[in-house]
Amino acid sequence: MPKLQRLRIDAFHAQKGRCCYCSFPMWNVSPDELKPFGLRAKTARPLRCTAEHLVAQQEGGKDVAGNIAAACWLCNTRRHKRKSPPSPEAYRAFVQKRLAKGKWHPPSVAQLRRR
Repeated sequence: MPKLQRLRIDAFHAQKGRCCYCSFPMWNVSPDELKPFGLRAKTARPLRCTAEHLVAQQEGGKDVAGNIAAACWLCNTRRHKRKSPPSPEAYRAFVQKRLAKGKWHPPSVAQLRRR
């Protein structure tokens, strides 16, 4: 198993399957893992677990346990699409504010906030 994949899986389990930014449950192997939450596979796609480099690789971040967190695909993608990605702490605060306003996840996924 590749090192980054192992680090992602370890982070997933350490975080009890929750995204480090939005705290929503994620799936690791199959979107069907979120069926108990009432999500169909297609709806659950944005909640796929990804390896989040807390310090980006282009900024010298390494594939080591202290630099890898588990983040859902949506949070990870949105953070790194920015011209200048914010620090993990600042980004988490931003995501939490958006969640409080109901403006982060699509409505079909946002229902998980109540669980």
